[in-house]
Amino acid sequence: MEGFFKQVDKIKILYDVTYKIMLFICKLLLIADILITTMSVAGRYISFIPDPAWSEEIVLTLMAYMAVLSAALAIRRGAHIRMTALDVYLPKKLIQALDILNDICVLGLAIVMIVVGWNYASTIGAKGSYVSMPSLSKFWLYFPIPVAGVAMLVFELEAIYNDFKRIVLKEGNE
Repeated sequence: MEGFFKQVDKIKILYDVTYKIMLFICKLLLIADILITTMSVAGRYISFIPDPAWSEEIVLTLMAYMAVLSAALAIRRGAHIRMTALDVYLPKKLIQALDILNDICVLGLAIVMIVVGWNYASTIGAKGSYVSMPSLSKFWLYFPIPVAGVAMLVFELEAIYNDFKRIVLKEGNE
């Protein structure tokens, strides 16, 4: 069984690359968000700096992307919110089972985000447009949901694999 895990561990680089790409995208979105907000605020008080009408809607769209993509990143690091106050009092096997149950539930959420998010973004969301930019579809406002769902799916599959690897190889058991 150890050989199987060694073979599967070779694709860890794909998870690492996915994580780095998502992190890079979040960094770019944050920089764009800061620059647009700064320009918008400065444009209200400094006459030669433009205050574009589209700035608020674009900033909110970028924030939506950052929120859901960073949630996927938190899954990879195991940094998402969870209740661990009672973990020291519960048996290790129960904690392992609850971790797997948690990962399966989040995997289900990722699938819902992909399916429902795409359906919404491509149908109802695509029919609307930004008020300040009528030529730009609201599809782009709802598109981060299925994108984050795909990233969450990838990272949850890795988390479930790591859970089972710990159990089979008896890593971390005292």
